[in-house]
Amino acid sequence: MDDLRWLGETIELSRRCPVSATAFAVGAVVVAGDGTVLATGYSREGDPHDHAEEAALAKIARDDPRLASATVYSSLEPCTTRASRPRGCTELIIAAGVPRVVFAWREPDLFVDCTGAETLREAGVEVVEIPALGAAVREVNAHLFA
Repeated sequence: MDDLRWLGETIELSRRCPVSATAFAVGAVVVAGDGTVLATGYSREGDPHDHAEEAALAKIARDDPRLASATVYSSLEPCTTRASRPRGCTELIIAAGVPRVVFAWREPDLFVDCTGAETLREAGVEVVEIPALGAAVREVNAHLFA
């Protein structure tokens, strides 16, 4: 199943994140409907405040027609609230016109209250959660729960 493959890639990307005591390590891959990788990203990739989905979407032209059939894969549920920036990743995904999001682990309420899956669904985005990979995402972020 491609969803498992791409989520595995997001977990590997999350391992590249600079460690932070105040933010999750997350990886993201944006894949076009034909299976082409449009972009990848990970938390704090270019800036200490970057989120994975934000970093990946920033690498794609806003008018790229492939976004209309793309899937955003994220190791962690896309955020709705941010302490560091005015727009959450769910808002960025909706604004980009991406119709499908797949993630492995629901964001724990460690830093903010997240309703990413619900917000995306309310906007008409198909949301697929694959909790079987959640333990691997939690392991990458184990330092936050020590």
